[in-house]
Amino acid sequence: MKPAQRAQNLPPLFFAALGKRVAELRAQGIDVITLDAGSPDLPPDPRMIEALKRGADDPTQHGYGGYAGQPYLRRAIIDYYGRRFGVELDNRELLPLLGSKEGLANIHLAWLDPGDLSLVPDPGYSSYLYAPLLAGGRVETFDLLPERGWLPNLADIPTASAKAARMLWLNYPNNPTGAVATLEFFTEAVDFCRQFDILLCHDAPYSDLTYDGYIAPSVLQIPEAKTIAIEFNSLSKTYSLAGWRVGMAVGWDVAIEALAAIKTQIDSGLAKPIQMMAADALTGDQSWLEPRNAIYQARRDLCLATFRRLGLETTYPKGGIYIWFRNPPGYSSMDFHTRLLEEAHVALTPGSIYGRNGEGWTRLSLIGDTARLETALTRIERMMKE
Repeated sequence: MKPAQRAQNLPPLFFAALGKRVAELRAQGIDVITLDAGSPDLPPDPRMIEALKRGADDPTQHGYGGYAGQPYLRRAIIDYYGRRFGVELDNRELLPLLGSKEGLANIHLAWLDPGDLSLVPDPGYSSYLYAPLLAGGRVETFDLLPERGWLPNLADIPTASAKAARMLWLNYPNNPTGAVATLEFFTEAVDFCRQFDILLCHDAPYSDLTYDGYIAPSVLQIPEAKTIAIEFNSLSKTYSLAGWRVGMAVGWDVAIEALAAIKTQIDSGLAKPIQMMAADALTGDQSWLEPRNAIYQARRDLCLATFRRLGLETTYPKGGIYIWFRNPPGYSSMDFHTRLLEEAHVALTPGSIYGRNGEGWTRLSLIGDTARLETALTRIERMMKE
């Protein structure tokens, strides 16, 4: 008796191994500051929690939440996309998710047959790389490089690969680099995917966590996108609800229908009280987001000032909750990560886990109390000067 090959072939999750080492150090009495994972530390608006409580207190709200979500949540998603992006959706063009990550995985089951090809960015989020393999598909990567602002040159994708591809992944504001995309770039991406009949998948969980007045677009703002694209969004980062697992897929109705067919065999939908909270988050007063984002922006600026003082190259993120900076000369990403953890007792994420183009870079998450972030930066600076 043994597990399936798909389970055996997956690499061990980096963050699980890191968590084990952090626990060992803390058991020795060492104060480790963890700035590796991207789980928001700032709380959601209290009114959203009140909506959750009202649902939980209602004895009629504990049954199945419905495969397609409750009508009020579906209306909230439609209202949100209309208000935020000027995108009109109908009921065939949306699907609530148990967090966007499950949608990222399940769309591969819905769209790839064994041997089918998915094109994914490098560096990029690991689900883009491994979910196709779980579906029996294949992966080819395309480059994101600093000289292009971490945007791909889609024309560099070999024609043979483009003709063979069934899916192509984008993610802006980007994890891990913090890069952002314009509507002009999304137009290029839509045109490219229409030319080669590729499903364009855009992962957009950081669209409302932005700085310096930047407003992130949706790929669905491109008129032709609804015939080729599906966008995944999440309440995890925008509304600080990472643990509650609420997201959505919106866009081309053919892809949405296929994703829904897979999901009906895998889950039974969101709990109704969580749907009530999500609907309140999407349609209620949004003014609390601005001061919340200002806290992340202040943390960003604190990190940028420190790394520049140390002579380390950084990106200038206008979105997301990460700082992407180049390692000191002579260090691989994993070596620098290990020294930070073992000597400065600060846990960051080595860029190499995001692909070969992430080698030589490190990701810091803007999570945790600001005072703790200041302490972590002080430790890093002290280590670098020793």
